[in-house]
Amino acid sequence: MNFSDLFFLYFFLPLSLICYYAFKKPAYRNIVLLVCSLVFYAWGAMSFLPLLVLAALFNWFIGLCLKRYAGSRGAAFLCGLGILVNLGLLAVFKYAGFITENINALFGASFAVPKLGLPLGISFYTFRLISYLLDVQWEKVEPEKNFGRFLLYVSLFPCVVSGPIVRYVELRDSLGTREVSVKQLSAGASRLIAGLAKKVLIADMLSSVTSELFGADVASVSVLGCWFGAMLFALQMYFDFSGYSDMAIGIAGLFGLPFPENFNYPFLCKSIAEFWQRWHITLGSFFRDYLLYVPIFGRQRKYGGLFLVWLATGIWHGAAWNYIIWGLYFGLFILIETMLGKKRMKKIPLWIKHVCTKLILIVGFGIFRFEDTAQLGAFLRGLIGANGNAFCDSLLGHTAANNLFLIAVALLFCFPVIPALRRRLERTPAGTILCGAGTVVCNVGLLVISSILLVSATSNPFLYANF
Repeated sequence: MNFSDLFFLYFFLPLSLICYYAFKKPAYRNIVLLVCSLVFYAWGAMSFLPLLVLAALFNWFIGLCLKRYAGSRGAAFLCGLGILVNLGLLAVFKYAGFITENINALFGASFAVPKLGLPLGISFYTFRLISYLLDVQWEKVEPEKNFGRFLLYVSLFPCVVSGPIVRYVELRDSLGTREVSVKQLSAGASRLIAGLAKKVLIADMLSSVTSELFGADVASVSVLGCWFGAMLFALQMYFDFSGYSDMAIGIAGLFGLPFPENFNYPFLCKSIAEFWQRWHITLGSFFRDYLLYVPIFGRQRKYGGLFLVWLATGIWHGAAWNYIIWGLYFGLFILIETMLGKKRMKKIPLWIKHVCTKLILIVGFGIFRFEDTAQLGAFLRGLIGANGNAFCDSLLGHTAANNLFLIAVALLFCFPVIPALRRRLERTPAGTILCGAGTVVCNVGLLVISSILLVSATSNPFLYANF
């Protein structure tokens, strides 16, 4: 089941809300939300539902044991065992085939390549479980004694498939009791519709444009076409994933659950480090808090920690070499900025920082797009004209001219235009009323247009559901 499916929007979600608000006691509401979450997961991956439940049961039990043996070597061993099991399951399902293929290629072996299938959302709920165990071990949070509430945390349908990576400590109080005001419901609905519009009206349309530009063989694309296509893919990724995150946050808000922000207009950045403070914030904060300061060979190592974080970032995104290259690529520029230091970075003219950062990002998103190493190589060569193609061609001009409005809208709304307009309007009482009325009209309009487009659309899942 996909957030941008009409069935989800007009049947599953309304029915879930009706059943949820039919009860007043938080315990009954939790039961309804848990059932809805398990149904949602089973709808997309029934065969992997037992794995999700067993993973929750195992980590819940380990969490209780950590509390019982707190401060002892046994607790450290149990925490390490829990993390190892979680990562082991992720490695088996996500990377076993990739590892086997590379062993066969490297050593000329002929091991059978396992085809296990990727459990829905395993990359996301694995990290949430690891964060829970470490927070309990570090005594940042008390372990959850109620397994039903813990299973609800693990399986919450707004975030189980593609995040955000919501930590238990952020939902602990809300899992026990929560109140939802009309203002919160309104904000949740607005956020949901905004995310849907990002996905349907911008991301999906940009997807068609990038597919047209790159075609079946990127080796035939012009130099400017490679740069332009990668730029549009960066915008597509932003509107697709931030659209999903907006929908997840909005849906959670309808049930009174506070989800953390996952994007903060990343293309405003003046450095690569700032970009990653604004993009997929919950993943970045996870690696920062749980991996960056891990002792390497007995002590913390600044640059070794950076390498480990960016290698892990690449590996987490997928079982293909382009993701590993992509992670190390950004890690290299983070390292360069770290070695330059804040004082030297401040001395660089602002326009140079913006231009260099955007060029680095465009190349990075291009690397991210091509899992096939031959296509990736052709793309990288195409950026510098090494494929022997023209600098510009008629396909690029035709595609850009036909999609000029879409591209302009995407470029405009990847910056905080709406919040700036809202702040201006809300300076006066009349502007506040106008802003409120305009929000309602825009929400209705966006919902209607998005729904009409979804009627005839083929299934186009969110990109991060693949990771």
